Amino acid sequence: MTVGIVALVVVVLWLLKAVFNVLLLILAGVLIALYFRGLSKLIHRKTGMSEKVSLPLSIIGSILLLLGFFWFAGASIQQQATQLSETLPSTVQKAKEELGKSALGKRVLQGLQAQQKNSQGSNMLQGFFRSTFGVLGDIYVVLFLGIFFTAGPRSYLNGLVRLAPARARPRTSEVITRVGHTLTKWLKGQLFAMLLVAVLTLVGLLIMGVPMALVLALIAGVLNFIPNFGPLIAMIPAVGVGLLQGPTTALMVAGLYILVQVLESNVITPQIQKRLIEIPPALIIISQLFMGVLTGGWGLVLATPLIAIVMVVVQELWVKSQDKEEKHR
Repeated sequence: MTVGIVALVVVVLWLLKAVFNVLLLILAGVLIALYFRGLSKLIHRKTGMSEKVSLPLSIIGSILLLLGFFWFAGASIQQQATQLSETLPSTVQKAKEELGKSALGKRVLQGLQAQQKNSQGSNMLQGFFRSTFGVLGDIYVVLFLGIFFTAGPRSYLNGLVRLAPARARPRTSEVITRVGHTLTKWLKGQLFAMLLVAVLTLVGLLIMGVPMALVLALIAGVLNFIPNFGPLIAMIPAVGVGLLQGPTTALMVAGLYILVQVLESNVITPQIQKRLIEIPPALIIISQLFMGVLTGGWGLVLATPLIAIVMVVVQELWVKSQDKEEKHR
């Protein structure tokens, strides 16, 4: 019996590891659905439209808005992205030359060269955005999951509640509602912060006269969805482009990104997400490291909402029950 239990646990853990990327795609689909339904409620409050009208309008309007943006700005973005990809090799070479001028820089170069020989590092870089079905396939799956979840959320929620024992179903429904409320507020704040980061970065780069400002600002805004590591990744190509104009410009660009990140972390996000469950920064980094190693890019992107879900569940099912027991004592 002991051997059978151990074998069952091992099989369950192996299955969870094998399908965990799929669970992450489902979580991404849930976030998309929360965005659509949140936008639908906003349209309903502002216009008085019924849900049958505002819900399709939120989906179609979001897709048309995205397509319209790329229609008008697509040519400029494509041109700047092509220019960025073409200048990256010369940027890397320029950075090596600047580092090679000092003793500390030479040590850094030696360390980077040694790291390049490490196959694990190269595999991590190559597979950063590689996931279950490839990037485009994952985006396709996530988008349609979001649309299906948006169209009929009750059937999925009721199915989850029915998985619990009969006595625990009311409490399960409360926990799921709390999780959805928390993720909705987190998503609102994150999207607004991404927009502000992109705008502030664009304005700063334009003032400094850095080329390819639009695509660099878009990269900064999109990667701001990933706390801690996203802004650092976005800063690398921007500093490289600034280095082509000189070390002074590169330092100014780095200072701009650091300033925007400080504003986002200490002013923008706290003001937007005042009532959101507070997640300790160290816990976010730990979850990102674990998820990044276990599942790659999607794990790194979705580590924060995942840890938010875990914290809500622990608080609702464990902390509150412990508080009640202490009060009864």
